[in-house]
Amino acid sequence: MVEKVYVTYNEVHKLCQASADRILNDFKPNLMIAIGGGGYVPARILRSFLKRPTAPNIPIQAIGLSLYEQLPSSSPSNPVEAPGTKVTRTQWLDLSSLEMANLVGKNILIVDEVDDTRTTLEYAVRELQKDVQTAADKLGTNEKTQFSIFVLHNKDKTKKGHLPKDMMDDGRYLAARTVSDVWICYPWEATDIDEHDRLAASQAKY
Repeated sequence: MVEKVYVTYNEVHKLCQASADRILNDFKPNLMIAIGGGGYVPARILRSFLKRPTAPNIPIQAIGLSLYEQLPSSSPSNPVEAPGTKVTRTQWLDLSSLEMANLVGKNILIVDEVDDTRTTLEYAVRELQKDVQTAADKLGTNEKTQFSIFVLHNKDKTKKGHLPKDMMDDGRYLAARTVSDVWICYPWEATDIDEHDRLAASQAKY
């Protein structure tokens, strides 16, 4: 049976808070891209901690990627999911608008909730780099766009996906916490938040 770990909103808030200084000082993001649906809430919380006096809020854009698939379960009320084999785009940036041009030359922070197999993150970085390069070519500019990654949890396991070597060598990847290979239940997935919080309070913290 898959071990489930329940994470609360308060814990997510504190993980973002604890990571903000390094993100601000080392990554210096001026734009965030949240991978939906798990990256939306962390990105919004993180933006509050990255805000500096007299400086504007860091804009957040969103893409939607799906990798997980539901597996057969003996309990319909307690479904189990597992990583699939193919990343599916459910939402992407509008390549025909100024949206892509606005990414050129920026320090972009990609935000997601969990680094499981790394397949989704690999896809996001690769495709965003490709699209930004296309936009830069159309603009006729050599401005460098730099991507960094922040996740709440990194699962300590062999990864199927790979991130650019320069990103890893430069330390432009940050996981607020590394955990064992468990199923992490985030509060925004809950349909009964009181029950979710009760289960979280009854277990060891991650």
